[in-house]
Amino acid sequence: MWGYIVRRSVQAVAVCFAISILTFTLLFLSTDPAVILLPPDADHQMLEEFRKEMGLDRPIHVQYLDFISGVLLSADFGESFVAGIPAIDVLAQHAGATVRLALVSLLLTTVVSMAIGIIAAVRPYSFVDNLATFLALMGQAMPLFWLGIMLIIIFGVQLNWLPTAGSETGWHMVLPAVTIAWYLMPINMRLVRSGMLEVLTQDYIRTARAKGLPERLVIIKHALRNAVIPLVTVMGLQFGALLGGGVVVETVFSWPGLGRLAVDSIRVGDYPVVQAVVIAFSVVVVLGNLIADIAAAYLDPRIRLE
Repeated sequence: MWGYIVRRSVQAVAVCFAISILTFTLLFLSTDPAVILLPPDADHQMLEEFRKEMGLDRPIHVQYLDFISGVLLSADFGESFVAGIPAIDVLAQHAGATVRLALVSLLLTTVVSMAIGIIAAVRPYSFVDNLATFLALMGQAMPLFWLGIMLIIIFGVQLNWLPTAGSETGWHMVLPAVTIAWYLMPINMRLVRSGMLEVLTQDYIRTARAKGLPERLVIIKHALRNAVIPLVTVMGLQFGALLGGGVVVETVFSWPGLGRLAVDSIRVGDYPVVQAVVIAFSVVVVLGNLIADIAAAYLDPRIRLE
């Protein structure tokens, strides 16, 4: 087990380094921060002085080595061009809102998708199973931004039940969390259903039933553990969907998280903050995949041999 963990951890670190190089290179080649941040009437001398002051006139490999050494040694992503404070401090100001939204969305989609998926598998082709299939198709077909706007119009504007922007109270989280959860639930429901259908035909399930165990105990204790292995793996991948979808959702609902911070920072050319957000997203996604791989290996020892 430990050999498997070490192997996966080394792969995760390599992926994070590759993402940092790609992110830094793309931002370096995209646009010139001096042109964006200085007034339109700035002359060539002012542009050169700004680049020299910010260290933007050095070769790209020198800038990257300086950047990555600061990140590794002291979590220093540089100073925000706009706020004038360390980029990591700007990141910390918005990280809490994104973490809260992601956890609530993940909890909501896990509970609902597992409940519907189990019932659909226990009673295949019933009304619940057909409803789950219909909801899965709807969830996969709806664009995330469109669903968010529709929820705002229905529950925020017409019914006036829920707030549509900000994060002042817990009620402000309902609409964005439901939007993200609706986006993630379809694949989770189908995975739980298909996994349960396969497991329920196994010999050990028939043996457990032959022993006279209650059906609820057979489902929860014996079948569910093996059926959720694909779900555990996908949930690790869904960290990326939570963060990527969070960029759209946070923008639609004016949620003050990392997604909205990334959009605003790209718009004004605040590259140190953009790099900090992208690398933070990448680390969370890679770490989520690593945890999912370890959890799946714990549930199914055969995975450790791959």
